[in-house]
Amino acid sequence: MRPNTLRALRRYHNYLGLFFAPMILLFAISGALQTFRLQEAKGYGGPPPNWIVWLASVHKDQVPPREARAERPKAVRPSVVGEKPQARPARDAKRPSPLPLKIFVVLLSIALAVSTVLGVMIALSIKGSRRVSLALLALGTVVPIVLLWI
Repeated sequence: MRPNTLRALRRYHNYLGLFFAPMILLFAISGALQTFRLQEAKGYGGPPPNWIVWLASVHKDQVPPREARAERPKAVRPSVVGEKPQARPARDAKRPSPLPLKIFVVLLSIALAVSTVLGVMIALSIKGSRRVSLALLALGTVVPIVLLWI
């Protein structure tokens, strides 16, 4: 490639990275928390903190959490006298543990967050484009917040 083309590609990469950096960080952190289901009471070991529930709701549903509605009681099928409950089919093979992949996903999330922070630091260290970089970083923070609430 020609030097001018490479320079333009680096500039576009810089601008896109700065604009999306805040959301990349949000999704990396919330994804790591969701890997171990920390947004659920059973994953956290009790009621999870509101900030984890909020992050998970934005990550999964792209909306802030809403008030929990009372669940409707499930319809109970009338039982026939003498009917035995159906047994669940037995698992033929033992399923592999998901823990190694979960650990890998959390490490991936941490690496993505660190890489994003380093990229922002590198972009902000370039004095000639610092104002544009700060503006894009601010826009990348404000635009998703506004879109979340409309």
